[in-house]
Amino acid sequence: MKTSVKERLFSLDALRGFDMFWIVGGDVLFRSLGKATDWQWADWWANQLHHVDWAGFHAYDLVFPLFMFIAGAAIPFALTGKLEKGVPRSALHRKVVKRAVILVIFGIIYNGFFNLNFSEMRFASVLGQIGLAYLIAGMIVLHTKNFKQRLFWLLGILLGIAAVQHLIPVPGHGAGVLTPEGSINGYIDRHILPGTLYGGTFDPEGTLSIISAAGITLMGALAGAYLRDKQLTQYRKVIYLASAGVVLIVLGAALHPVYPVIKAAWTTTFNFLAGGICLLLLALFYLILDVWKVRRWSYFFRVIGMNSITIYMGVRIIDFKHTSDFVLNGIASYAGNFEPVVLFLGMILVEWLFLYYLYKNRIFLRV
Repeated sequence: MKTSVKERLFSLDALRGFDMFWIVGGDVLFRSLGKATDWQWADWWANQLHHVDWAGFHAYDLVFPLFMFIAGAAIPFALTGKLEKGVPRSALHRKVVKRAVILVIFGIIYNGFFNLNFSEMRFASVLGQIGLAYLIAGMIVLHTKNFKQRLFWLLGILLGIAAVQHLIPVPGHGAGVLTPEGSINGYIDRHILPGTLYGGTFDPEGTLSIISAAGITLMGALAGAYLRDKQLTQYRKVIYLASAGVVLIVLGAALHPVYPVIKAAWTTTFNFLAGGICLLLLALFYLILDVWKVRRWSYFFRVIGMNSITIYMGVRIIDFKHTSDFVLNGIASYAGNFEPVVLFLGMILVEWLFLYYLYKNRIFLRV
């Protein structure tokens, strides 16, 4: 559908595009660069672009929560602002529910709905978790009056998840066993979710993970409220966001030995660590793009960020790599070890040109 480009925070669009870059090809580009060279930094970064097996944290584990955090940061602009302008709360309810339903449906399609093999299909999904966590966070924002009440809800989610993961026993394992088979996350997923689980005995986008992920979405909403607050100076906003980020990172790292950081189980410590880094990144992007207004470098990412769902679904449906191979295969054959680097770089360029066409024609998929 067509819509006009409205005045908006450059930092949110650029940060969303930066995040999506790693999903739609940046990861394989730098992994191939690590294999093609003996550069120590490239090899280190290539290793960071893989999820940890279970407990621990790599940079790649930040990609998903960062997107959810950014979705939350847009809530005060998308919902609170409209509520203040007199839009009925019921209309905003419908908007939030509609978004959640559409994303759940998109997630099911992404996972292979058209194969019609429902018994072996995975129903939990990245997009489904984004939609349902947004639904929870959005409803909390719509039905609370101020920052303090939303903060209490956030603490309730984070402490509640920690309590469930530590205190509720799993048959055959006991309470507080944070392993793929022994965690309460996996136990609930095995008994509730239909079809196939991504991890076999658990699903990283399962029931408890969705509720916990609503916490990082709500963190984003609290951060967005600060960005929207006209009573605060821009530099004070940066200081508040960055300070909160440092506190959460220290808290998550300090608790890790006794309550592990586990993305697949979306532990509260993972929320602390990932949320803290998200806050630092938002503070940095906001400082550069919206305070200092140094924006030219971010155009590449903003084009991606303005159509994030489009490209996420697009790379699943359209073979951009085939186009890159068709056009650049001859040139890449002369690149030696760098052949995959050239081809993946071409793939990203084709994707970007597709999004650039949509951007220039003001065509954006709004969910």
